[in-house]
Amino acid sequence: MHRGAGGGTLSDTSTDPAGRESAVDRARRQITAIVEQLDLRPGDRLPTEAALTERLQTSRSTVREAFRQLEQSGLVVAVQGQGRFLSATGGLRVERPMTQYESITEVLTARGYRVTSAVLSVAEAAAEPEAAAALEIEVGAPVIRLVRIRFGDDRPLVVSENTVPRELLPGPVAHRDWGGSLTAALAAHGEYVQTALATVSAVDLPAEWEQPHNLTGMGPWLLVTEVGLSITGRRVLHAKDYHRGSEISFTVLRQR
Repeated sequence: MHRGAGGGTLSDTSTDPAGRESAVDRARRQITAIVEQLDLRPGDRLPTEAALTERLQTSRSTVREAFRQLEQSGLVVAVQGQGRFLSATGGLRVERPMTQYESITEVLTARGYRVTSAVLSVAEAAAEPEAAAALEIEVGAPVIRLVRIRFGDDRPLVVSENTVPRELLPGPVAHRDWGGSLTAALAAHGEYVQTALATVSAVDLPAEWEQPHNLTGMGPWLLVTEVGLSITGRRVLHAKDYHRGSEISFTVLRQR
């Protein structure tokens, strides 16, 4: 679940101030969907800019920028005077790639699960060394630490420990709904998580969470540790997400 960002100007490629998908991001997603709908194979020519402009009901410059980003990612190849073609990489169907930033809710919903949450604990705390280093704040600085179980069809699939600098989510902790999206809560206060630095490892669930919450015997878990960065580059979220290894896997596309 990284979760990456494209190039171009900020106004063209990022989430807008209302948290909505930008025109270029939407066009890029729609072009990818058209490739799948047409069942294009490596070497097949994509529809022209003019055709896509009309089909997507958007501007020519938006389609051109979406194509530019697809070319940068290696999915599309442009041939002078001939058009744009699907590359060998573009012919690979990678479902929910780790190079796409998604929230836990988005990941589980895309896999067909009905998602619910249980808040195990939420409190104001002092930043511990690991989270402080990840967020580039002082050890002991005020943070909010949130621990939740995310259920898919009433089965525990992800246990998450999230740490956020206290000032980014103002107001009394008790007055906020902590069962919803944390990235949406940050966005509501002007911090839009756009990219993340992530590592994945196989681990056991911390013992203090297993027995009290009936999570024993479900390991190993895939621990995704990541730092969420806002569109300004600020480190706003340190997440440790334990994914149930028997239920969830990740796909990584490797290129030479």
